[in-house]
Amino acid sequence: MKKLSTFVTALCVSFVLAFAAHAEWKPSGPIKLLIGFDAGGETDTLGRVVAKAMEDQTGWKIIVENKPGGGGIAMFTGLAVAKPDGQTLGMGVNMPILVNLVLRGKDLPFDLDSFDYLATIARAQLAIIAKSDAPFDDMAGLIEYSKGDDGALIAFDAKPQELLMNFVGGASGANFKLVPTKSSAEMIQDILGGHVAASFAAGAHIPYLESGDVKMIASANDGRHSYAPDTPTVKEQGFDIFVDPYFFIAAPAGLSDDTKAALSAALNEAINSDEVKAVIMNTLKTEPSDLGPQGTTDMMTGGVSNVAKLFGK
Repeated sequence: MKKLSTFVTALCVSFVLAFAAHAEWKPSGPIKLLIGFDAGGETDTLGRVVAKAMEDQTGWKIIVENKPGGGGIAMFTGLAVAKPDGQTLGMGVNMPILVNLVLRGKDLPFDLDSFDYLATIARAQLAIIAKSDAPFDDMAGLIEYSKGDDGALIAFDAKPQELLMNFVGGASGANFKLVPTKSSAEMIQDILGGHVAASFAAGAHIPYLESGDVKMIASANDGRHSYAPDTPTVKEQGFDIFVDPYFFIAAPAGLSDDTKAALSAALNEAINSDEVKAVIMNTLKTEPSDLGPQGTTDMMTGGVSNVAKLFGK
């Protein structure tokens, strides 16, 4: 009990210090939030609602600018050389950055240490699904089904998904035939139309789970999904691999401690606001998930080794 009391006291002190810094540090001008994707997509939608909530709660001026290119590579290239004064932030998705760091890290003008990591907004819950009457209910069943004469068509819409299935196929001898698509909506229609045996989905499938038209056979993330706590992960089903797409915010490396504490506290408050929670639920069908500065740093550093595994490195 004494240990618990000490832990709670320390936790309270850390929050007090963070919010004290939040109160003391203020930007000397507008904060720019650079988004590494075009306007109108999920990243842009989440970034703008977080910026608005942060502006409302702090009184700081937040200007959102889209800097698309290379899945966030162009934006993070510029962010890496910006002044570390807390007034230039960048928002992206971890998977394109991690994939590029693994495949061509020596050619990039930045590395993981080029940034101070402040927050994650949410983790996309990535599922592997099948039509409800498919003759399998889990990864083992899908693998066995794929060993039939025709193999098993699997739909995907992002490179890490393809790599995950290649990893599983290589480890199990499955005969997966991977089918690229342009969106979750296309994958859902392929499942419902019986054109593929299984596909990935990141929220668009939930109404069809509820109606009984599709079933979920695995979480492709490192953990189970909030809406399907009884469905095990790919990792739990015997394959030491996962894909964890996080939306995250970083700054140029070199922020002062009080600047970093103030920004991370303000971001956490905004991310957990009712307005942002509603947008995250509508967009991703999940809850906010702010890992904080250290957790976001750990997510990125640990993600490199996991993505390297996807590529067999």
